[in-house]
Amino acid sequence: QPQPPPPEGEEGGEGLQQRLVRLRASSLSRMPAAPGLLWHVTRSHRIVLTGGPGGGKTTAGDLLRRELGNKVAFVPEAATMLFNGGFPRYPEHEARTAYQSAIYHLQRSLEEAQLAHYPNRILLCDRGTPDSCVYWPGGAKSWEEAMDTTVRAELQRYDAVLFLETAAAGELAINASCLEGGNPARQESQSEAIEVDRKLFKVWSRHPRFYFVPHNPSFLVKMKETVQVFSELVQQCEKGELSEPTIVMGDDSSQSEDSNGADQSDSGP
Repeated sequence: QPQPPPPEGEEGGEGLQQRLVRLRASSLSRMPAAPGLLWHVTRSHRIVLTGGPGGGKTTAGDLLRRELGNKVAFVPEAATMLFNGGFPRYPEHEARTAYQSAIYHLQRSLEEAQLAHYPNRILLCDRGTPDSCVYWPGGAKSWEEAMDTTVRAELQRYDAVLFLETAAAGELAINASCLEGGNPARQESQSEAIEVDRKLFKVWSRHPRFYFVPHNPSFLVKMKETVQVFSELVQQCEKGELSEPTIVMGDDSSQSEDSNGADQSDSGP
């Protein structure tokens, strides 16, 4: 006759608690990892998409977010969010400094919120905080004093930069009034877009991981190059090869000290 199993707790037997532990461990070992746990980074990484108005940053950001899924947390453009939300946009000097200050602080807050909610993802930022110094009506030194920071410190916050040149450089329309699907918050003319593009280039090109994606008559070609560069950066993050950057500034530590910023159209989108 078959012998009954040893009572729970006796030698050779397996108690209910031990059996549950064994079964749970066995089940977990066969379960696929949750989407958010497919990988992790050794520290938080921030990669910024920037460039002059009409460069395709927002489109590229949406494409990269969809392509890389749970590896990326997208940080939307602060200026567009602010103005589309009804923030007043007046031409007076004090009004312009007010909304540029709001854009800077909103940008930082958006990044910190996304980082807190997605601690194991790369932040993909549609513009970065150094953009604000170009649009500041009093110039970069005035911006540094008002924001209590430096251009160098703000550049240091980002691990890499993808600079998408404005389509205005190729004489293509970038304003929503003449381009279907364009950003309605964008107000720059073609010449103003090129000017802003060059000023932003001067600021961001100081970063040691600065990747320039030039204008291309084919937007698909431009997006393909952007995806390729960003994918390579993600792989470096996954391998822990993307160390914290070292920003080396020249004597002109503040960009365009005598500049009055991107006058007339210092919106940011």
